Amino acid sequence: MLPRSRALGSAARRLGLVAAPAPARASSASAARRPCPPSDGDEAGEDELLRPPHGQPLEERRWPRRGEQQHRREFSFITTAAKDHSVLTRQLLDSRHDTVDEVGTEHDPFIELKARFMDFKQRNYVEKISNYQSLAQQQTPKFMVIACADSRVCPTSILGFQPGEAFTVRNVANLVPPYEHGGSETSAALEFAVNTLQVENVLVVGHSRCGGIQALMSMKDDSTSGSFIKNWVSIGKSARLSTKAAAGNLSFEMQCTHCEKESINSSLLNLLTYPWIEKRVNEGTLNLHGGYYNFVDCTFEKWTLVYREGLKGGSKYAIKNRSSWS
Repeated sequence: MLPRSRALGSAARRLGLVAAPAPARASSASAARRPCPPSDGDEAGEDELLRPPHGQPLEERRWPRRGEQQHRREFSFITTAAKDHSVLTRQLLDSRHDTVDEVGTEHDPFIELKARFMDFKQRNYVEKISNYQSLAQQQTPKFMVIACADSRVCPTSILGFQPGEAFTVRNVANLVPPYEHGGSETSAALEFAVNTLQVENVLVVGHSRCGGIQALMSMKDDSTSGSFIKNWVSIGKSARLSTKAAAGNLSFEMQCTHCEKESINSSLLNLLTYPWIEKRVNEGTLNLHGGYYNFVDCTFEKWTLVYREGLKGGSKYAIKNRSSWS
């Protein structure tokens, strides 16, 4: 491993932040003419006479490599985007700035939302002001909920969670990527809920007629796609394979129903790939649960994962406390 100073210096040179070590001195004839570096819009530069920066010998001049040029273009884009949203934020903070009203009141979708918010404020916030003041200081939820982004599956409405009771993340098909998958909004939420909030329960909620699961079950075995959806749901490929093995002779609809529950269990096992989750489960301070909401007939199934050595059949996994609410 490189020493820290050398490693930082190498990284800085790769980013073009410092000059590279001077190459061997070239002849005056060859040093006088060098290929011009490509501009942002050119594939290659033209051969022309170059003027070195003031005080820097010509032979020590280094043109950025193609990767560095790409990095600088990306950095320029990020900088421009940052300036754009910072302007918008300044407008929000400036109470004297007039907002642009381009939507007629008869078509404004926020009229109804405003009425709902005012009703919430009067019926909930005002009547339970002390509770909301406590929540303003800190949150201590008992549950971390991972649910689907489907508009028909709102865990707060279905399970009656009140503000401060459930730290929630929602994604397509309520999937939990394995620890090795790297960073995602779901893994970041898990890290915060388990390590900082110290939740006692993680609940993965799946549901009927899930479009994400249908996309997963429709994928070809060797398919490659630039679709964000397909790339995301491919996390559940193991659930798809298990479904094909167990229910491959059934209709596509029945296979999807089977996979909806299979993927929940797959996500529960993926939770255990996170070292800090496995540690707390082994300590008995964290429980992992699965839930399945069928909005066709409004039923809910719930179960808890058991994880320990020496279970029946030599497995480390089992289900307990299964119940159905109808």
